[in-house]
Amino acid sequence: MLILIAEDDELILKTIEHKLLKEGHEVILTRNGKEAIETLKEKDVDLAITDIMMPFASGIEILSAIQAMGKNVPVIMLSSMGQEEVVLNAFDLGASDFIVKPFSPSELMLRVRRFLSK
Repeated sequence: MLILIAEDDELILKTIEHKLLKEGHEVILTRNGKEAIETLKEKDVDLAITDIMMPFASGIEILSAIQAMGKNVPVIMLSSMGQEEVVLNAFDLGASDFIVKPFSPSELMLRVRRFLSK
C-alpha cells in the first residue's frame, strides 16, 4: 500500500516512515502542505497521514484538496492541539481519524492497519 506522510517535524516523519516500511508499505514523505498537495495531484495513495499545523498549507487544506480532487482516501490527522474544536472541525471536514501528539507509533500502526484492511 502507498501511504503519504505530511509532517514537518523530521523526527516524527522518520519514525512513522520507519514503522510503515517495516510493515511493508511504500511511503511518500512530504515536509509541508504544498508539497503534499502537489504529490497528491500526481500519485494515487491508499492512505494519508498529515499533521494539522504545516508550513505553506495546513493539514485541513490537504484534506480539502483530497476531497476537491474527488479522491476517496482515508486521512489520519496528527496534532499537538488536542482541543475539542480542532478535532471536531477535522472530523466535520472528512478526516477519518485524529491522533493527538505525542502518540505511540504502535497505536498509529494499529489505526493504519484498520483503514487499509477495509
